[in-house]
This record gives sequence, C-alpha cells and structure tokens, in this order.
Amino acid sequence: MPALESTIPAIMDLIARISENFSESAHLKLQSMDALAVPIATAVQTMVQCLQQDGKILACGNGGSAADAQHFSAELLNRFEVERPGLAAMALTTDSSTLTSIANDYDFNQVFSKQVRALGHAGDVLLAISTSGNSLNVIAAIAAAHECDMRVVALTGRNGGKMGEILKPADVHVCVPANSTARIQEVHLLTLHCLCDGIDCLLLGVE
Repeated sequence: MPALESTIPAIMDLIARISENFSESAHLKLQSMDALAVPIATAVQTMVQCLQQDGKILACGNGGSAADAQHFSAELLNRFEVERPGLAAMALTTDSSTLTSIANDYDFNQVFSKQVRALGHAGDVLLAISTSGNSLNVIAAIAAAHECDMRVVALTGRNGGKMGEILKPADVHVCVPANSTARIQEVHLLTLHCLCDGIDCLLLGVE
C-alpha cells in the first residue's frame, strides 16, 4: 500500500482535474443558453402539438445518445417531476431482438430507419440524437421520418454534421456549440430535461 504522502500529489491533481471538468461543463451550459433556448422552446412546442394530436415521439441514438433516448422516453412515458398521465414516447434502442435481426439480415445502418417506417405515422416526431451529427443509422432514421411525414428534433454538437444538412424547415435543430463529446452529452441531458419540463408546463400549466 503506498504511503499517504505519496498519494497526496495525485489526489490534488485529480481534484484539480475534476474541478476543471465541472467548470468547463458549467461554462458551456451558460454559453449555450442564449443560443439553444429558442430551438429548445420550438422543440417543446413541436412535441406538445404532436402529443395533443394523439401522436407519439420516437427517439434514437447510439452509445451515450442511446441512453439519452431511453432516459427521455422514460421521463415522458412514466413521469418527470409532477404527476400526470403517461405520454406516448418510445426509444428505438431497447429491443435487442429487433436491433440484432435488422443488423444481421440487412445492415446496422437500418436498425432505426426500419423501425421508424414500421411504427411512425404522419404527425409523429423523431428525436434524433448524435453528438457528431454524423451517425449513419440516425441519418437514415431522419430520412425515414421524412418519408413518413414526421417532424424531426435533432440534438447534435460541433457543426451539426450531415444531420444538420438534411433537416427540413419544419424540423428543429439543437446544436451544442462544442467539440468535446462528454461536454456535448452533458448539454444534451440538460436539453432533454428542459424538453420534459417544457412539455409538462404547456400540457399541465406547471409553474
């Protein structure tokens, strides 16, 4: 076991690094607030209109973005911070049989788009999440959503990637002005909570 004295510099270095991560995250969130507030509010209105017309929200992404899609869907289907009936939302990232059969029989790039074509209807919303904006299966899902006359809410980072290039005027693009995947994901999570809070506010009049 190392002597306590020898671990003190390492601990101090870790504390400084942790503090830097907190500072960078907080700074980016404040920096992003003015740029993202309007598109987030527009996304809230888009989703509420969908839900009020008996539509549903489908969500997709890869890796950490898959977790974000599932997090968001759970908050809507169950509840966020106040009691209310469940809202129609589902993540396209959770059915391992569906995902692996599509990937095996066709191509991994179709794992979301085939689900969108099967489950999506006109008036539904696709929540498409990718920190780079270049995830091929998410891009394919957006194309499928457009075929189904669905609107898209895209969460990206950096310069929005190819996703930003294929969005239509009726879609909503929330692009985090950062390059670090971790920092972008942290703002994505805050964005998702803002969406949940805004949806509850418009549907329930939550103060």
